[in-house]
Amino acid sequence: MIYLASQSPRRAELLSQIGVEYEVKVADIDESMLPGESAQDYVCRIACSKAREVAAQLDRTQKSVPVLAADTTIELDGDIIGKPQDSEHCQCILRQLSGRDHQVLSAVALLHGERLDYRLSRNRVRFKSLSKAEIDAYCASPEPMDKAGAYAIQGRAAVFVEHLQGSYSAVMGLPLFETATLLRDAGIEIF
Repeated sequence: MIYLASQSPRRAELLSQIGVEYEVKVADIDESMLPGESAQDYVCRIACSKAREVAAQLDRTQKSVPVLAADTTIELDGDIIGKPQDSEHCQCILRQLSGRDHQVLSAVALLHGERLDYRLSRNRVRFKSLSKAEIDAYCASPEPMDKAGAYAIQGRAAVFVEHLQGSYSAVMGLPLFETATLLRDAGIEIF
């Protein structure tokens, strides 16, 4: 059994998919970027901070239970594309992504005892050119509102993805190959 430092139903679903038993614990951290921080450094720092925050909440009897945390962000032209603030911001984000490649960075961290390990998954996604009607319709739905880059690859936005190079699960929010590697290295069985 592990603690999952995430309320994301997608991450929970992916962990269940590989047979990992978990209990959700919420990490309340400041997710602001640091000045000059790269997207790669940002996503790794946030995943590690979430794991440390949840571990700090545990009492003495829970300290032996590993804590798994993850973070996903979108990078376009060196900038981080976060979650949309509203429908108008969602439309702006999707116009930026339309017809272009962007990078999806997913970091996963495992804190086990005093040891903190993390892995990064880099993935490239190309969107088809989106019409105004497609953008408007998608942004009118609730689906993009809590998603990095304003889309969910496992949802309606799957029809926008012309090409994916990398890990589908990482674009969803939890890179399963990297997660399984961390868990196995810590002696935690999967399946």
